[in-house]
Amino acid sequence: MRKINKKKLAVNLLKVVAVVIILGILSFFAFRNMVLDKAISKISKKMETGYNSTFLVKAAKFEGLSHITMEGITIRPRGAATLLQVERIKTSVNLLKLFTGNIQLGTLEMKNGYVQLVKDSTGSNYERFLKRGKKTEEDDNNKEANYAERAYSILTKALNLVPTDMSLENLTLKMDYMGKKVSLNMDHMRLADKQLESEIVVTSNNLKQTWMVKGFADPRNKKANLKFFNTDTSRIQLPYLDERYGLKAAFDSIQLNVTNLDMSGGEMRLDGFASITNFMVNHPKIAKKDVIIDKARFDYRFLFGEDFIALDSTSTAQLNKIKVKPLLKYSVEKDTVYQLKADIPKMKAQDFITSLPKGLFSNFEGMEAEGTFSYGLNFIYNKNKPREIVFDSNLKKEGLAIIKYGAADLNRLNGAFTYRAIENGVQQRPVFVGFSNPFYTPLNEISPYLRKALLTSEDPSFFRHRGFITEAFRQSIIKNIKTRKFARGASTISMQLVKNVFLTREKTLSRKLEEILLVYILENNRIVSKERMLEVYFNIIEWGPNVYGVGEAARYYFQKHPGELSLDESIYLASIVPRPKAFMWKFDSQGNLKSYAERHNDYIKKLMLRRGLLIPEDTIAQNGLINITGPARSRLNIKAEEVPVENDSVDFDEFDF
Repeated sequence: MRKINKKKLAVNLLKVVAVVIILGILSFFAFRNMVLDKAISKISKKMETGYNSTFLVKAAKFEGLSHITMEGITIRPRGAATLLQVERIKTSVNLLKLFTGNIQLGTLEMKNGYVQLVKDSTGSNYERFLKRGKKTEEDDNNKEANYAERAYSILTKALNLVPTDMSLENLTLKMDYMGKKVSLNMDHMRLADKQLESEIVVTSNNLKQTWMVKGFADPRNKKANLKFFNTDTSRIQLPYLDERYGLKAAFDSIQLNVTNLDMSGGEMRLDGFASITNFMVNHPKIAKKDVIIDKARFDYRFLFGEDFIALDSTSTAQLNKIKVKPLLKYSVEKDTVYQLKADIPKMKAQDFITSLPKGLFSNFEGMEAEGTFSYGLNFIYNKNKPREIVFDSNLKKEGLAIIKYGAADLNRLNGAFTYRAIENGVQQRPVFVGFSNPFYTPLNEISPYLRKALLTSEDPSFFRHRGFITEAFRQSIIKNIKTRKFARGASTISMQLVKNVFLTREKTLSRKLEEILLVYILENNRIVSKERMLEVYFNIIEWGPNVYGVGEAARYYFQKHPGELSLDESIYLASIVPRPKAFMWKFDSQGNLKSYAERHNDYIKKLMLRRGLLIPEDTIAQNGLINITGPARSRLNIKAEEVPVENDSVDFDEFDF
């Protein structure tokens, strides 16, 4: 047997490979325009069958070694407005990458074109492209692909489509949503020597501005540092959002930075930062006036592993002088787990107050404080074990004290003052919280049954907690996650008191955030005793239509003084606090409590007995029957033959407070 010459065999193999490559290249050059036409034809058929749309290219050809030129490109959905039209595109591709199955653009020239998104009463020209396609066998095979690999593959492919040299001219994005129009015209965009510059003219029904984009862009090394700003000294205003959603937003500049994107050790890491200056937002659900953030910066590190996605704890979010170290993590290693951690390192209390966004915390403007604090939040939710939710909140303070109050003077609760409820933005009649009001009732003159019943219904741990009930927050979060909506709150009497006395009833983010901060200050700085807080609460809350305070309530329903109320009457009054103006729906046509209301009141009574707030003797002659004898009886839907109650109305406005 002849001995094989390995060296000679290797040389022959290399020759064969070289011949194959040369033949492939020659074949490619010989038939490349044919291949290009076939690819365009394939896309056209896909558009026709899959999206009921026409895809046209008037002319397409290869030029030189790797350049492709296309003219007259159009995408037009049948029966709808043209989606895309471009006069000319010229690009080059990396042939080596192309032969390995990847597309990497080298240069790109594009001029005179537009993309328009239109929706009117007959439909839109883009919805058909948003429908998800059917799952394929390949999708099923990729089901177990890890997050790191998928994220790196997607980002790498996207960056490969960004050319290293680019020249775009007169390209426009048009949007028309039910007559609400906006146009972004890119007069030019240049990317050369890793420097990018662009000018964009923005026009809407009520806005015209010119935006600039400048900075460093290196798609091959996966790095960028870009800045967005207006050509004049005014803020960049975001168009369309105002007309569509009633949201106004503007800023002086935004900087976006990517310093690192790599894949190593089975994990993908993305590092960089984003910053914004003089940001303004205005929306009725956020606050009643403009909310302004002077400076904000987010230094991020995103991590993608085989079975998790995370914002690493080395990231930092900064709002003026407030620094937060966040951690966000989604993991499916064993169970599906969501984790949130947020730490505010030790900082001066006054720096915190002055760093709050203007307009979002109006009641804190002018407030002065001394001392320092740090804060930590840890939240973990296991989707497979929802009852094991973790919610820990910890604030450490050193010498923290309020020197001067802002608009909300919490010390006002210690003396007499005039309270005016606000409903739908309208101030109601004044209610004086003090002894010159004949209906004002000190805490020790209120029936102990009512005091205990209201605390049992509204806030059983009022005298033990410091404004917030951690367990209530935990249960609230579990319920809201299960229902996928805000179905349950965790309000305490302290929170209700602050909301009523110092804030409005508007459902805004601003009001809720102010409520949380004011409650913490009130409860943790011994400004007002618990007894005084409860006394004020009893004397200001709404108990019915135009009925404020326990004195008015006892008169309105039972023609009694609050100290004379029976156990059943007390439990009934406590039961209507959540919805006082709807009290009449608890009664039937004979003026008796409906069965569901009786069951609720009986439950509260038994709960009070179990907790030792009542003794069996307290329930003697208390059968759960409620007889409304006061002016409130006129609002019950009682049969016409009944004799109306005497004095069937009371005008609390007649008392001059």
